[in-house]
Amino acid sequence: MLNQKIVLGSASPRRKYLLEEMGFQLEIISLDIDESYPLDIPKDEVALYIAQQKMYALSEKMTGNNLMLTADTTVICDNDLLGKPDDEAHAKKMLKQLSENVHIVNTGVVISFNGKKENISCLTEVAFRSLSDEQINYYLKTCKPFDKAGSYGIQDWIGLVGIKQIKGSYTNVVGLPTDEVYRTIHKILS
Repeated sequence: MLNQKIVLGSASPRRKYLLEEMGFQLEIISLDIDESYPLDIPKDEVALYIAQQKMYALSEKMTGNNLMLTADTTVICDNDLLGKPDDEAHAKKMLKQLSENVHIVNTGVVISFNGKKENISCLTEVAFRSLSDEQINYYLKTCKPFDKAGSYGIQDWIGLVGIKQIKGSYTNVVGLPTDEVYRTIHKILS
């Protein structure tokens, strides 16, 4: 399975890095899809729903028996779904909400090969320490986390100084639950 080629339907540099570190060869297909979702589905199902929509779009672009993977990550805090920020003010508002609070990071993954499809939904609980306005402003200025759900990357400066505890998969918070993905790829290829 090592050196297996995966068609990754994502422009995320973090997902690319994690899959390459796992030993996979990648073909990257950037997808431009509508990431809206039905408002009546539970918040912890939104990431998987969007990952499934990405897989439909990727499947339309690919021919043959390719191993394909799509994913999406959401953040749920105080029963609010925090996606990617619209702008700096929105990012600051999200980080203030996460400050001294616990939230859930949910990554949905769809893996498809030769007519078989497997879904993964991974939840990780993350607790932030209190973040000052100065820390939030510094982070937004230096790391520009505007392409990240919840306006932060756990691997960035704010994760190093602001997160006091996680329960679950660290790599899930980065953007891909690598343990579950690796086992699922092995399963789908057997």
